Parts: sequence; C-alpha cells; structure tokens
Amino acid sequence: MITCAFASRWICGIAIGVIGVSIATVASPRAGLAAPAAHENPRSYCARAGTDDELHQPPPALEPAIRRLFNIRGNYALKTTYYRCAEGAVKICFVGANLPCGKANASRSLPAVTRWCETHPDTEFIPLYVTGHNSLYSWHCVGARAATGAPRGTLDAQGFFADYWKTAE
Repeated sequence: MITCAFASRWICGIAIGVIGVSIATVASPRAGLAAPAAHENPRSYCARAGTDDELHQPPPALEPAIRRLFNIRGNYALKTTYYRCAEGAVKICFVGANLPCGKANASRSLPAVTRWCETHPDTEFIPLYVTGHNSLYSWHCVGARAATGAPRGTLDAQGFFADYWKTAE
C-alpha cells in the first residue's frame, strides 16, 4: 500500500495517479497478442494485431507521419507521441498538458471530486487537477454534491478521446 505522509492528500493523489497511468502504459500487452517486435513496422503490426489499446513509443518509421499530422518540428516528434492500433490502422496521439492520450475516465463518480464539493460547495467549475485530465466530463458542485456537466469530447470505440488521435496514412 502506498502512503502519503510526505505531502498533502491531493498532491499525493495526483502522484499516485501519474504512477498508475505510467505502470498501465508499460504493462504487458493483452493476453494472446504479441507486442510489436523492435524492428517491426507499426503498419505491419497493426494490420496483424487489429486493435491493440496499449500505448507504444513510436519508432523512427513513424516520424514523417507524426511531423505531418501534428506539425511538430525539431527532435520532439518521437518523444511526445504514442501510437496504438485501432481496427488495423495506426493511430497517433500528441501528448500535451491537457491532451490525455490514455483512455478516458467515463465514471460519473470521482472520489476526489466528491471531496472537493464537500469543502467547496456550489463551485461552478472543478479544476482538472482535481477531476483528472482524462475525465470525460466537466464537473461542478450543486451544494456539496458533485455533478457532471457536458462531455469534454467524443470517445472512439476503444474509449479514447477521438479528437486527440489521428490516423497515420
């Protein structure tokens, strides 16, 4: 069990969330699906895999597509993106401060938001550091009760924010 005696609870919660996402990102691929070989072209891998929700670091072969899709210059293309497979296609996401590449959290009950509303009743907007950048919904407080607002985006069939993922042609 992870304890948080060193910092405030919300800082600890954010740190544990980041650690959890990092572990999930590097966890082994789903059972029965071999991870892409180091030398395997992502297009070949995705054609073979079909759909693979694991986020992979892009190899140099994807750099031209990344530069074109996201207008990235310099040596950041491979350091700031992930790829995954969706129905045989290579999908690429550019990581940004408010651009979560992982699956969206579609939960309508978030403990951190509930605690926020208990101490900040009638708040019209709950900050993303409380809700998580991956929350599907905007949040607010009705009295001391947490309530979801409009969805912040559309999800694809695998539960990722559709607008953040582009198909490599």
